[in-house]
Amino acid sequence: MIYARFPLRVFPFALLLLCGFAFSGCTTVLQSTPPSKSASPPRTTPKSGRIPGTQRPYQIEGKTYYPLPSAEGYSETGIASWYGNPFHGRKTSNGETYNMYDWTAAHKTLPMNTRLLVENLDNGRTTTVRVNDRGPFVGTRIIDLSYNVARDLGIMKEGTGKVRITALGEAETVQLADNKTATRFLPHEDFQKGDFFVQIGAFTVQKNADRLKDTMNRGGREAETVRYDRGDQIFYRVQVKAGTTLAQAKQMEQTMAGSGFSKAFVVAR
Repeated sequence: MIYARFPLRVFPFALLLLCGFAFSGCTTVLQSTPPSKSASPPRTTPKSGRIPGTQRPYQIEGKTYYPLPSAEGYSETGIASWYGNPFHGRKTSNGETYNMYDWTAAHKTLPMNTRLLVENLDNGRTTTVRVNDRGPFVGTRIIDLSYNVARDLGIMKEGTGKVRITALGEAETVQLADNKTATRFLPHEDFQKGDFFVQIGAFTVQKNADRLKDTMNRGGREAETVRYDRGDQIFYRVQVKAGTTLAQAKQMEQTMAGSGFSKAFVVAR
């Protein structure tokens, strides 16, 4: 999973852990299919400044996911799948009604309404989608596409395909004169500010957390114990400093996973 670097004021993930949140390749000229005009998504970040529900950490099958507050500079390569019936007509994670014939997708951490360029690396086909749902939560798949998108990209028969997804930005639909609408991309926070950490454990007994932290420090890893009050229980999280860039953070996550911390994940402050 990819995370990006943000200042504390816009990325307080280390302080938020809300469990039980309910969630229902390349040609010379890129040919893309725009999302349906019927989609009129709400702004990702409300004017009130409050964090919308779709941006809060959530838990699926014991694993916590931390949605990114911005999609600036985001690019990822991996396996895409698609979903149609029986999800057609059901509510998506942002409250919309899922339309398998629209150009939308589900992603675990990108902000809702992020526009993505999706490239099928096996046949060169491309299209654009809008994120309006969470998922996929199967293996290492990085994106779940609507039926129309999967058909355009040519992955219907196999069910999955290797893709590259690139963020085009978060968008809002604005009303123009003569009842016309237009899509405008929202400004992003700077990805090059803040600190990355990799969380490698969480304990209910502080001395156990401190023991792991001390072991990391003795081994040359700068680690901290972070106290978290969930409301019904106190947890002590052990987090290893992972540098100041996305590449450094991902490398540290892989290193920690290879050292026995299979559930290690990146957080930013």
